Parts: sequence; structure tokens; C-alpha cells
Amino acid sequence: MKFENILSDINGFGRFQKMIIVISFIGRFTLPCHFMLNNFIAAVPSHHCDISSLDDGGIFSNLSLRERLIVSIPVEEDGTLCSCEMFAEPQYHLLFNSSNSTDLPTVPCQNGWVFDNSTFKSTLTSQWDLVCDKRGKNKATATIFFVGVMFGAMSFGSLSDRFGRRIMLLVSYVSGMLFAVASAFSSSYVMFAVLRFFTGFCITGIVIVSAVLSVEWVDIEHRKLVGVIDSLSWTFGNIAFPAIAYFVTDWRWLIVSVTSPLTLAIITWRWMPESARWLIANGKLEEAQTYLKKCAKINRTEELTDTLKPETLSTIVVTEKRERAYSYLDLIRTPKMRKLALCTGIVWFCVANAFYGISFNITGFGLNIYLTQFTYALIELPAKVSVYYLLDKIGRRCTEVGSLLMAGVCLGINILVPKDMSVARTVVAVIGKGFSSASFATIVLYSSELYPTVVRQNGMGYNSFMARLGVAVAPLILLLDEVWKDLPQVVLCSVAVLGGIVARTLSETRNRCLPETIEDIEEQW
Repeated sequence: MKFENILSDINGFGRFQKMIIVISFIGRFTLPCHFMLNNFIAAVPSHHCDISSLDDGGIFSNLSLRERLIVSIPVEEDGTLCSCEMFAEPQYHLLFNSSNSTDLPTVPCQNGWVFDNSTFKSTLTSQWDLVCDKRGKNKATATIFFVGVMFGAMSFGSLSDRFGRRIMLLVSYVSGMLFAVASAFSSSYVMFAVLRFFTGFCITGIVIVSAVLSVEWVDIEHRKLVGVIDSLSWTFGNIAFPAIAYFVTDWRWLIVSVTSPLTLAIITWRWMPESARWLIANGKLEEAQTYLKKCAKINRTEELTDTLKPETLSTIVVTEKRERAYSYLDLIRTPKMRKLALCTGIVWFCVANAFYGISFNITGFGLNIYLTQFTYALIELPAKVSVYYLLDKIGRRCTEVGSLLMAGVCLGINILVPKDMSVARTVVAVIGKGFSSASFATIVLYSSELYPTVVRQNGMGYNSFMARLGVAVAPLILLLDEVWKDLPQVVLCSVAVLGGIVARTLSETRNRCLPETIEDIEEQW
């Protein structure tokens, strides 16, 4: 007997499953906010040297602020004030001839910086002077967060396969919230960096666990709907985030604001069920029976619960030893599992690399930072709605292959479009972002359907690790424009096309039962 047979008896997409989706949606809302948080908390406001050290108690103190800046700070070629240097002494002659300042002696800022607070009340940059020779530390905060996410993906995938989906979801909620709030009250850069790493490590468990938990409770017909809804929670979080950031301009309170929904997620966790598939696969038949009866009761199908006896449930998984603990090594023990792990890992790397590579590189809107963030998020909506219809019309594999190849085509077109055609380049880049967003929405559902229940969380953890590796590499690829201006586009285009080619080798999962054991993969897939 297959687990899908039981789900069809008790309604595989009733009120019980919708409750799971809503609870998951609440917890997942905070994730995109944290992933894009550095756009705002690490923003670099306009700044110049603090010139108070040049006050000699004489003429300087009688000058207006504009005149003090003229005699104290050199001017760049574009007419803006130099951010990192100041004159060694006040150059009063510049009040009469400000154009003759090229050969005057300058020194690095001696007494810190003055930041423009018109857009942001406070950022990491202004808090710890992360500019000029400390600029690398500012950029490192995002890298540190994603390294935490990378290792958290591996850890939570393995832990939830061993200890269960439900308890690890709570651990992720609580630990992620505690570390995030603690980071908001950091007293030093090092303290913030360490806490940011652990925030990324813990918070990634939410997406890893909730995605699998949702899929394992719904029937075949509605798996794609659940996958798209999970993906849309990311989009809605991204759309709401710029509005939150617009009103909360202090970096400490912005972190607290975007983390606060986890409080509601922790409260609603009490109604989140354990995965009956996981319980059956691990021999906990009575507990599985309890949750299945609860599902039948909420879905009002209690009269169809004859198949929910422990003896019946025990026939679902008979080819694997239930007491055995599964690990990441099980992903490479057998030939077809090895091929599956290799291919999905490559596809996840390519999807994430292309998506974030395009996201970091879209220019030409001429909008402020809040409208830009909002526009990026809005692009994802039509892409993900389209995926909902395509997943069943042409299948998971064709949707994934097509969206990756089209993203590659858009990147390729932008290599050929002249640089002065900024409007055309922006339109093509936006379309490419849409296709890459569609590929991301597809691969999450597709991968969860490809891996067997006994190692599904391990598989998703490994895939998420590969995706975060792709995210970490994307900014480095964009730096290749120093070698050749179009090289980043060429590399990202090649990565997207490679992902499409590899995705073509995966099995189609449309209208197929989820594999329960490794034997299912080796014998049937």
C-alpha cells in the first residue's frame, strides 16, 4: 500500500492541509526579509571626514559649514566631496579659487566621519564607521550570514530526518528569533558578525523543514499548488520588506521588526502536525495513526478511517529497516541516488547563482532603494503564477529546463545589446529575473518530489547548501567585469544553460507517488 492511498481516503487537501500551509506561511514570511536585510542595514549613506579636528579657534570657527567643507575636504572629479581624505590643514585660499586643489597635501580622515542621515537614521556603516579601509567588513556581513545559512541547511536537513520535522521546526523558530534579536543589540562589530552567522544557521531550518512538511501531507494533485504557495510566501515577504524598511530606518529596530513575525509562528506551532510519512518510515505507527485520525476529523472524513490501523500502516514501508538512522552518506551509497544527488546539486547551484547574479546586476530603473526592492519583488509574482499552470501542463522537468534556458537566453541577449540602450537592457534583465524566479519556484517542489521520504530532508538540506554556495559565488562573478566588461554576463549565461541541460536528465514527477525508500529510487526511477 502507498501512503497516497491513505491520503485519498481522508482527503489529501482539506482543511487540515490548508492549516499547515497557513502556519508555514507565517513562519516563512520573515526569511526573505533577513536574506535581503543587508540592502538596508548595511547601506552606505553619503559621508565625509569629520573636520572638527581642524578648528584652530580662529578664522575656521567663523566660517559657514559650506565654507568649512571647501577649505577642509578635497573634491572628486564629479564635484562630490571626497569620502576618505581631508586636507592636512585648512586651505583658506580655496575660498577664492576652489579649482586649484589638486596638489595640496591630504591625509586619511583623522577624527571619524559625518554621515548623511536623511535616508537612514542609523546603519551598520555609520554605527562602526565601516567605510574606506573598513569597507570590506561591511560587505563581509552578508557573506557571514549566508555561510551560516549554508551550514544550517545541511544541519537541519539531517536533524529533521533523525528527530522529526515538527520539533526541528520549533528549534529553528526559537533559536533563529533569539539570535536575530540578540544581533540587533550588538555592542561591537565582531559580536554582530558572530550572531549574524548563527541567525543564518538557525533561520534556514524554517524553509528546509516547512517545505518538506507541507509536501508530505498533501496528495499528488495538490503538491504543485503547495510548492507555488510556499514560493509566494517568499515573494510577499520581499514585497512587504521595503515598506517596513521605509518606516523603520534604524538598523537595530529594523532587525527586530522583520524578526517579530516569528513570535506568532511559535504560538501557532502547537497546531503543526508531525509528518505522518516520517513517522511511518521510522516505525512510529501509533503516533502516525493519531495524526492521520486528526487529519480525518478536521477534514470531516472520519467514516473512511478503516485503513488507519497500525497493521495497515506497517505495510507502507517494508523494504527498509526502520531502526536505522539515515545520513548524507545515503545520498551517495547507491548508483541512482548518486546520480540524483549530483544532478540536483548542480541544478540548485545554477538556479541560485543565476537568480542572485541577475538580482545583484539589474540596473537602469532610476528608482530609490525602496522602490527598486519593491520592483524586484513584484517581478516574481507573474513568474510564479505562470509556474502553477505550467507544472501540470508540461511537467516539472520541462518547466525547470525551459525557465533556466530562457534565463540564459536573456543573459545572452544583454551581452549583445549596446550599453547605451539602457531601457532595452533593463527590460531584458527583468524578463530574465522572471524566468530565473520561475526556475527557483519549480526546483523547490521538484526536488522534494524526487527524493525518498527516508532521506528527503537530507536531500533538501544538501540542495540548499549547494544553492547558498551559488549565492555566495554570485557577487564574485560580478567582479569579473574588471577583466572584461561582459564576462559576468557570459559566466551567468553559461551557468543558467548548464543548469537547464543537467535538469533535462532528471526524472519527471508529475502525477507520480512520492518515493518512500531508497529501493524505490533504485528500482522504479
